[in-house]
Amino acid sequence: MALRVEDGVVLATAPAPHDGDPDIWLAPGLVDLQVNGYGGFDFNLGEAAQVSGAVAALVARGTTTVVPTIISASPADLRDRLAAVMVARRADPLVEAAVPAVHVEGPFLSPVDGARGAHDIDHIRAPDPAELLSWQEICAPLPLFVTVAPEWPGAVEFIRTAVALGVTISLGHSVADAQQIAAAVAAGATLSTHLGNGAGLTQPRHPNLIWAQLAAPELTAGLISDGFHLDGATLRAMVLAKGSGGSFLVSDAVALAGCSPGHYRTPVGGAVELDADGRLRVAGQDYLAGAAVDLATGLARLPGLTDLSLRRAVRMATEVPGRVLAAAGVLGRGRLGPGARAAVRFRWAVGDPDVTVLDVLGPVSRPPAPGP
Repeated sequence: MALRVEDGVVLATAPAPHDGDPDIWLAPGLVDLQVNGYGGFDFNLGEAAQVSGAVAALVARGTTTVVPTIISASPADLRDRLAAVMVARRADPLVEAAVPAVHVEGPFLSPVDGARGAHDIDHIRAPDPAELLSWQEICAPLPLFVTVAPEWPGAVEFIRTAVALGVTISLGHSVADAQQIAAAVAAGATLSTHLGNGAGLTQPRHPNLIWAQLAAPELTAGLISDGFHLDGATLRAMVLAKGSGGSFLVSDAVALAGCSPGHYRTPVGGAVELDADGRLRVAGQDYLAGAAVDLATGLARLPGLTDLSLRRAVRMATEVPGRVLAAAGVLGRGRLGPGARAAVRFRWAVGDPDVTVLDVLGPVSRPPAPGP
């Protein structure tokens, strides 16, 4: 496909010449519904400059729609982090164009080790509608996505209230049983947060919360395809089980994603090691300390992990999350066609573990900010 662009807007599309390079791909701008930071910038520091830096670095890699993920923290820190996103949107046209929503992953998560993941147990608490309303007041008019562990007492009522307020509820970091998953779905939950991760290390063979979410057509599942969080067979089975349009890719990237390999110290994981392939580990161990590749790398790796096509991977990183946003009232993301303001051209051949980004259209063109 070829695009005719004027003033940063796609005016028309047409078939590409047949003698073009078969390893050059043109796709809508990528849509990441779960990302914590990138390139040394962190959405969870409560600083507008960090938000702008992360967004600029992600856009340069083709992720033109960014939903910052704010993780479990004290009530005051959560409000500060959300406010920083909104300050950055008001001050920076690129952030305003690229950030159409915010995802709060916690604090309404399971306190159980394993299911809690890296979230600080001191900041885990029961779902609270009053706290949710305080987030909405800060983030308005942006829609909110909120991850909830549905086994909390009162969680079903909270989900019902949140959905009535226009909040999109995702299930994750949970030890819920199948009945609790079903009750959350009946109350209006529509997403699964990084399905297969944020769960206890041991599960009943069946039923369990993973099978229950795979079997629920009402739940569209986010999946991390870095090659570390889910093995290839599990990832393939999940994609096929959810069917066409039932799953999408997320990076869940932390601030060290896109940084040079080496030893680092982080506020959450402490001493960590970043390997050249993007594996982020607790120093001296094999335990993961977060995700450290971006969405562009994740879509490049999906075919090698699952034998699914790159076309399928691109759809899971554009069209499907774009539809999730559309259901929340954010239109026009993850598609190509007249009126589109975001596209990415990249090089990828079978077997490549990453893409080479060649050009990015929009949402607002500007060079990436320098690292912190």
